Amino acid sequence: MEIVLIVILVVIVLLVLALIGIYNGLVRLRNQVKNTWAQIDVQLKRRYDLIPNLVETVKGYAKHEREVFENVTKARNLAQQVSSSAPNVRAQAEGELSAVLSRLLAVAEAYPDLKANQNFLALQEELSSTENKISFSRQFYNDSVLGYNNKIQMFPSNIIAGMFSFVMSEFFEVKVEAERNAPKVSFN
Repeated sequence: MEIVLIVILVVIVLLVLALIGIYNGLVRLRNQVKNTWAQIDVQLKRRYDLIPNLVETVKGYAKHEREVFENVTKARNLAQQVSSSAPNVRAQAEGELSAVLSRLLAVAEAYPDLKANQNFLALQEELSSTENKISFSRQFYNDSVLGYNNKIQMFPSNIIAGMFSFVMSEFFEVKVEAERNAPKVSFN
């Protein structure tokens, strides 16, 4: 009888330890998703700070391209306004901003003096570097979401996730067609 009681206690202790381990794993993954989302925010803030400087530099050379400048400013402001929104809303706004930025850089290509301007070149390099960091941050975020969502859906952690109201996270997906397509380069 004593041995049976000891075996039952050991099994209960092991189950409790397993449940604690699963719960802690879910919390760790949820926090990792939040952290990777914060990293995207850091890079997007950097992008927002660079854009006005780039626009002002290009404006000095391309005074008649007013519509492009207005579109960049509008897209930047919209992206900043939705900064606390869900990933799908944020991805849409960021995709639109990427599209208008590519048009701004295309306008800059038409001005040889601007392309030789050191301020413009430095800003363009900073923006390019930031875009690469944003891309990496998006990928890392989506990888974190995948791991977290898998853990929520897989047995036996799905039971613990349901008991403690862990919810699936959204992926950061590109919805703007202009961002999906590579820019066309022409030397005409």
